[in-house]
Amino acid sequence: MSTRAEPYCLRSRLSWRLISMQAVLLAALVVVLIGALCASGILLVPRDEDHVIAIVQRAIDRDPQGGLTLRPTAELKELRENTPDLWFVVRDRQGHSLSEGTVPPEFARIGDALDQISQARLGWQLFEDDPRKPPARMKRVNTDAGTVQVLTATQGPLSGARTVVATALAFLAVALPGLLLMAAATFVATPMVVRRAFAGLDTTADEARQIDFRERGSRLSADHLPREVAPLVTAINDALKRLDDGYSRHQRFVADAAHELRTPIAILNTRLESLPASPERTRLLEDSARLATLAEQLLDIQRFDQCRNPFARVDLVAVARSVAADLAPLAIAAGYELSLEAEVERVEALGDRAALERALTNLVQNAIQHGGRRGTITIHIGRPATIDVTDEGNGIPSDQRTQIFDPFYRLAPLDRGAGLGLNMVREIVRLHGGDVAVLDGPTGGAHFRLTLPPASNAK
Repeated sequence: MSTRAEPYCLRSRLSWRLISMQAVLLAALVVVLIGALCASGILLVPRDEDHVIAIVQRAIDRDPQGGLTLRPTAELKELRENTPDLWFVVRDRQGHSLSEGTVPPEFARIGDALDQISQARLGWQLFEDDPRKPPARMKRVNTDAGTVQVLTATQGPLSGARTVVATALAFLAVALPGLLLMAAATFVATPMVVRRAFAGLDTTADEARQIDFRERGSRLSADHLPREVAPLVTAINDALKRLDDGYSRHQRFVADAAHELRTPIAILNTRLESLPASPERTRLLEDSARLATLAEQLLDIQRFDQCRNPFARVDLVAVARSVAADLAPLAIAAGYELSLEAEVERVEALGDRAALERALTNLVQNAIQHGGRRGTITIHIGRPATIDVTDEGNGIPSDQRTQIFDPFYRLAPLDRGAGLGLNMVREIVRLHGGDVAVLDGPTGGAHFRLTLPPASNAK
């Protein structure tokens, strides 16, 4: 079973991926740059002249004549063996000096010029002089022979830890400030770029929200959208076109089927009326009337869908009287009394009279079929524009009051009918801008209420 991927923030993902890529590229650039400088001799490996100075410091001593000498310490011996280019110069303030190795001429002539300096690094201009000339380190230290000055350019061995630390410091000094600057710029610029690039998506989303399935020909605009998003909008428009074509074919089929059903239903009704009076004849007439009503309701829905606003002022009291007159014989034959109640003489609503008559007819026929064949079926017209149909049957369970309006849904599996009547009623009422609801009946039976837009709200 595939898991559903969670939505993600494009701005955040782009920002972090850009920063990661920048960090990798910057690190690679620093490594290449340092390697190139080292290979060219412009940048030497980190120096450790202090290591040499410290070994020499511990080996300095005085000879019997008061001059400077070196004790043959083990670490000095090791330094001499491991450092072929070892050189250093040691001087004190009395003018004594000693040296070892080949001292570069430029440093050999310094003499006492730096006697007042405690420590210094003597080097060269990076791009004007020979980059292979190492700078020298001068430091005044305390020894067994007193305070002396040690000058050397020899690099002592770097430990692995110090090498790592030196490399890390070089990276931090060069790369980290740049990475922080680019990260800050990325976090600021990426949301702005994404927001401006996808600004047209909000307009397209609003267009999509306004699409109604009854309005064919709606398409999403691809203007002001990135090219990367345009294929998605094109695919959605293609899907909308296929839906329009399928809906049109469905409409034509339903309308043609409803027209074709009219004639056989009329013939069936005529033949049923010619049968001798009996309970079975009454039931067949009820079913035939429901079929006729359903066919007409299907045509009403197709007609409304093609003509968006065919409504006018309709007197609901007159509609109820017409329905009651037409269905009174069926209701009486089925064992009911049919009652019509109106709060006032005239209640006007906006709608199509024929369609509203068929919707009300459907509700009364539903009461005749499911009302238990006893008691009274009441049609009540209220203000501002409501129609209530109640019976004294077993009613509708509260947990099924929403489902009964679904197509082909029936309270009892073996119940008569196709389960389309109430769905047709709901569609017609919705096309009128109204609503149909199931309430608790005053005597426990079914109670349907149609609420329609009153004519007084018309402009």
